[in-house]
Amino acid sequence: MKPILYIVIPCYNEEKALPVTAPMFLEKLDMLIRDGRISEKSRIMFVDDGSKDDTWNIISGLSGQDEHYIGIRQSRNRGHQNAVLAGLMEAKELCDITISIDCDGQDDINAMDKMVDEYLGGCEIVYGVRNNRDTDTFFKRFSAESYYRFLRALGVEAVFNHADYRLVSSRVLKEFADFKEVNIFLRGLFPLVGFKSTSVYYERHERLAGESHYPLVKMLALAFEGITSLSVKPIHLITGLGCFIALLSFVGVIWSVSVSLLGKAVAGWSSMTCIICFIGGIQLICLGILGEYIGKIYLEVKHRPRYIISERTYEDEDKRRDTV
Repeated sequence: MKPILYIVIPCYNEEKALPVTAPMFLEKLDMLIRDGRISEKSRIMFVDDGSKDDTWNIISGLSGQDEHYIGIRQSRNRGHQNAVLAGLMEAKELCDITISIDCDGQDDINAMDKMVDEYLGGCEIVYGVRNNRDTDTFFKRFSAESYYRFLRALGVEAVFNHADYRLVSSRVLKEFADFKEVNIFLRGLFPLVGFKSTSVYYERHERLAGESHYPLVKMLALAFEGITSLSVKPIHLITGLGCFIALLSFVGVIWSVSVSLLGKAVAGWSSMTCIICFIGGIQLICLGILGEYIGKIYLEVKHRPRYIISERTYEDEDKRRDTV
């Protein structure tokens, strides 16, 4: 039996991009259906992440034009990761496989063919991985690649150069639903679920329309989220750093006492100030990292919902069918 595919697309203020990219996604879905790879019941699910522009009206209009378009709307903006999660959790009972992809058209939609083929070949998770970063600036390329290496050094099982373009089966999603943490970093969580997986490589393009809604500040926040939500090694590093500084301080005490007993002590305001500032700075950094982890514990114990869906386009369709 042909698998039902749901393409999950998070959208935030994408009124300029949607009219350009939505037909591309529909064309790709139709092609996969014609080729016999997926079922005719497959859908394109847009997830409006509390947009402030005309995004939701466009999604509603698309769903009225073609039955393959459906949409859900969050009650407010909750961030990219929660928007993707909302779509995946909504789709897991409606389909056999999902493919999450951004709305901007930068990720090569033709990689979906290979993703579906890999699923049909037995893989439950297929990661879309960039084969190069030629379209990025030097700073972004260097910082991104350094970040992935840093994640690996901290023990995080993240796929190198993979973002949130991936195929995931409903079987995996049902197991993933048991991951209840509020602080989510999807590209690091899915490898923890297990199951057979592989990667598909593609070339990333420039954004087709609109502007990026992921500035440097948000990218840094997501990067820090990935580190602190998936690894406790920073705390271990703090412990090691504390022991190292304590050892240096002990050596410094012995040295200062020895110099004093030999009568060679010289009052040095500069050296004392540098030592105090150095140790004080290290203490503040350590307290800040510990505070981040404590803050995450605080958010987790509240167990607030990660997303709230306020509207669904297909609920309206079901009501119309019931009245006919």
